[in-house]
Amino acid sequence: MQVSASQVSQVTTPSLTGRAGGGSLSTAIYGGSFNPIHTGHIALGQWLVRHHFVDELWFLVSPQNPLKPASGLLDDEARLRLARLAIGRKRRLRVSDFEFHLPRPSYMVTTLEALRTAYPDRDFVLVIGADNWHRFPQWYKADEILNHHRLLVYPRPGFPIDEAALPAGVTLVHTPLIDLSSTQIREAIATDPEYNGFGLEPRVWAEIKAKGYYADTSR
Repeated sequence: MQVSASQVSQVTTPSLTGRAGGGSLSTAIYGGSFNPIHTGHIALGQWLVRHHFVDELWFLVSPQNPLKPASGLLDDEARLRLARLAIGRKRRLRVSDFEFHLPRPSYMVTTLEALRTAYPDRDFVLVIGADNWHRFPQWYKADEILNHHRLLVYPRPGFPIDEAALPAGVTLVHTPLIDLSSTQIREAIATDPEYNGFGLEPRVWAEIKAKGYYADTSR
């Protein structure tokens, strides 16, 4: 199932394990440019639902990150399609274009507020990497996010987290440390003639090759 802002009334909720007492559906929001989405992203999502931190996880493809330059981004619809190819029918993982229908730049506090309005039956939990937690004070209205939502912070190389110092509602999840990035993959596609799609789902790699994505260093 793909989740779109234009399909709010059409979203169906599957039967999920790990849902507590019939309350709100715990839905992780994992936002990013996913330029491109890779197996590390997917492994993280699967780990979080498998270990019952949340009932389901949405990969929220962002059209523009306010803290990153817009240049170098693959077209919005192309990145969305790659994400959908990567997720396929994997259990309890979804792909959402929700931010495509919001004003830009897309601030997470605005996105979460809109999600709460659109899906009042869900308890949205924000998933971010340790690198983003280090930058979290720079986020627009960061305190408002903390006031309304739980955060799950996953480890990233080079960004240590003092678990004891985390505020209430913020949890460090001890996921496997996956040293893989979209930047590395883009550079490998552009510069390494022997690159064979390592770190990408086969269908994603096939689409990238067929379309010639990231074949030059300007993408």
